[in-house]
Amino acid sequence: MPTHRPGRHFLHIPGPTNVPDRVLAAISKPTIDHRSEEFGELGLEVLSNLQRVFQTNQPVFMFPASGTGAWEAGLTNVLNAGDSILVYETGYFAAQWKRLATKLGFDVKVIESDWRTAVDPSRIYDYLINDSTQRIKAVCVVHNETSTGVTSDILAVRNAIDDAKHQALLLVDTISSLASIDYQHDAWRVDVAIGGSQKGLMLPPGLSFNAVSARALTLHAESQYNRGYWEWGDMLLHNEKGFFPYTPATSLIFGLQESLKIILDEIGLDTVFGRHARHAAATRAAVAHWGLETVCRDPAASSNTLTAVMTPSGASANQLRQKILDKFDMSLGTGLGKFNDQVFRIGHLGDLNDLSLAGTLSGVEMGLALCAIPFNKGGVSKALDYLMRFD
Repeated sequence: MPTHRPGRHFLHIPGPTNVPDRVLAAISKPTIDHRSEEFGELGLEVLSNLQRVFQTNQPVFMFPASGTGAWEAGLTNVLNAGDSILVYETGYFAAQWKRLATKLGFDVKVIESDWRTAVDPSRIYDYLINDSTQRIKAVCVVHNETSTGVTSDILAVRNAIDDAKHQALLLVDTISSLASIDYQHDAWRVDVAIGGSQKGLMLPPGLSFNAVSARALTLHAESQYNRGYWEWGDMLLHNEKGFFPYTPATSLIFGLQESLKIILDEIGLDTVFGRHARHAAATRAAVAHWGLETVCRDPAASSNTLTAVMTPSGASANQLRQKILDKFDMSLGTGLGKFNDQVFRIGHLGDLNDLSLAGTLSGVEMGLALCAIPFNKGGVSKALDYLMRFD
């Protein structure tokens, strides 16, 4: 095996995503004093721009952590130990959130699904309407399930909670939708959102976020849960002047400043959302022509950031991914949980253009042929036709 492979590695997992060169350059800037006036200005700018990304006028908290940290922060700042919560299990990451909540001492109720469909708001309504004593304190849903490529209607979930006249908070995981798929924190009346740096924000892993509502802040003040690192109150005090209660991830914040400039000021959120929708549609056009099936059963719920593709019975998705990596230096996402070795995931989010996507789909088509997996040739051409027709 040669030690050098020409060209750039094609990273097309659903996150971490490719980091633009200018963001990498920003990350490499010399560290500055995180108690200085210069850093305070940086902090205020970044926190303000994060509000624009979440489409909220309420605070956004930022932690040096992966999205799992923001899951924990979101739960422990608004609830009390032993509280009952309702998790809608749409896939692997919803199941992992459930697992974390159980470890933290919450009484977790679960609405199960086949992992191939979006959240059904009527099932949440039915559950809450029967919760006459209002024992459920929070409903937790994943906006865009990274393991399956299924996106759920968050406003419909909010309306279901309200129609049931229930007081449960709404907690939403936006990790693989933030800055890629439209997410409206205030308009959809979400109480706590969870985000991460390594997907649509085009950064390495290491930053996580909580966007909150006014009600969430009120309940935070009443919560008796024992917190340390994840305490919002300490964040609030320091964030007023752009600072943090402990040493921040300064280099990543430099990168975040740059990525937010690109997304918000140079491209624009609506244009970013449109590009992701276009690339997703082109990818699905290729998959449909290949004759393969996506995990997502409902086209209307198909994700704009990734496509999870099922291999035919008897064909190993892991062998296909390994063959594509070995031959073409391209990484695709693995099948997770119950879809292990049955699914490969094409990430089409972040810093991506038409030629990047065309190369990715070409690698998949060649890999299918090399692995002798039955498929119809010409899926790439269908994707290219779509891209040229809807430019």
